[in-house]
Amino acid sequence: MSLALIVALAIFILIFVLRMPISIGMLVAGAFYFVIKGISLDSVCDFVMNTYYTNYVIIAVPLFIFTANVMNSGKVTEKVFKFANALSGGRRGALGHVNVIASLVFSGMTGSALADASGLGKMEIDAMKKEGYDDGFSCAITAASATIGPIFPPSIPLVMYAMFANCSVGALFLGGMIPAILVAIVLMIYVSIMAHLRNYPRAGRTPWKIFLHETLGAIPSLLTPVILLTGIYTGVMTPTEAGAIAGLYAIIISFFVYKALSWKGLWKIIKETVAGTGSVSLMIGAASVISYIVAREQIANNLGAYIIGLNLGKIGFLIIVNVIILILGMFMDTSTIQLVFVPILIPVAAALGIDLIHFGLVVTLNMMIGLSTPPFGMLLFITANISDTPLSKVMKEILIPILFLLAVLAFITFVPNSVLFLPKALGMI
Repeated sequence: MSLALIVALAIFILIFVLRMPISIGMLVAGAFYFVIKGISLDSVCDFVMNTYYTNYVIIAVPLFIFTANVMNSGKVTEKVFKFANALSGGRRGALGHVNVIASLVFSGMTGSALADASGLGKMEIDAMKKEGYDDGFSCAITAASATIGPIFPPSIPLVMYAMFANCSVGALFLGGMIPAILVAIVLMIYVSIMAHLRNYPRAGRTPWKIFLHETLGAIPSLLTPVILLTGIYTGVMTPTEAGAIAGLYAIIISFFVYKALSWKGLWKIIKETVAGTGSVSLMIGAASVISYIVAREQIANNLGAYIIGLNLGKIGFLIIVNVIILILGMFMDTSTIQLVFVPILIPVAAALGIDLIHFGLVVTLNMMIGLSTPPFGMLLFITANISDTPLSKVMKEILIPILFLLAVLAFITFVPNSVLFLPKALGMI
């Protein structure tokens, strides 16, 4: 490694240890690298602007952030929860099942794990605690089910991955459907087991009239993923255009159908979206500086040649990648993993002949598991905070759900067709 790269790495590690913002750390590390190398910052700025900020796909990110904010502001989360509740009646531990089903439905609207946990989460946890569920269990299943959000389409992390891997957003969205449903199924199995072991309450069966009423009330919000996916897969709209349509549709149903959004509320949402977009944009810009350094130092090429020389094969490589990302996910924010480490691994995966759609879903699910992994899983902090539950209780309860999530991760890792079946069937790849 060159002296400039060693200095940059040392600074980046120091800033990470000091818990300073990662984006600032990447920019400072990059600045030192360029100064030592004598590289003009003009060329770096041109690289960043031309590579990322003229990328049409990336425009979808703020659009989906906006949609998630609108959905969380009105009665949409309430309607989704009531619909899931009506659907799950009659089972022991019904509210645990409601939690998972609601996350699956809501993920088709927002594509964000944090939006799921912070929006639906409080409603779900409060309802479960009221019915006698353990605090830690309520928070843990909420955190675990929120990982479905970025796997089931639409998905903000998958849009970001598509930008780095230069692959089809539509194919990634399709590829995420089966893994997301598998996550929901295994979590519901977990809920059933715990409900019987702890004798959680059995909800009464929902009368048909109430079920029909709740379903009709939820239809406008349930149509969101239908409109998005139909538009994308019929070729009527691109994923970016679908993001714009989703935002407009969310405004329409919040204003005129549920009457839960005011102009003042919309202005607040716009400001929140701008703040969120600014944060994401800073991270992407900072990560692109690191990508420039990685390309200049030929780190990806050297790493790829080294791994290929080990003759690990596809499965061996995927196992190593899974282990590394799981370890990183315990201590680092997922955005850092996706923006810094995943772009380095993509060329290596391609060189080994691994389908990049399959690789994208494997690393994305892995990163989402990291959001629930102690000691620094963001979803653990969110659910504990919104419910006034001691973090230690949440961490204790999340360990078994993580094992169920890891089982799905192992399955999609070793069975690529679990991801590729739908994209192949619809001719996306």
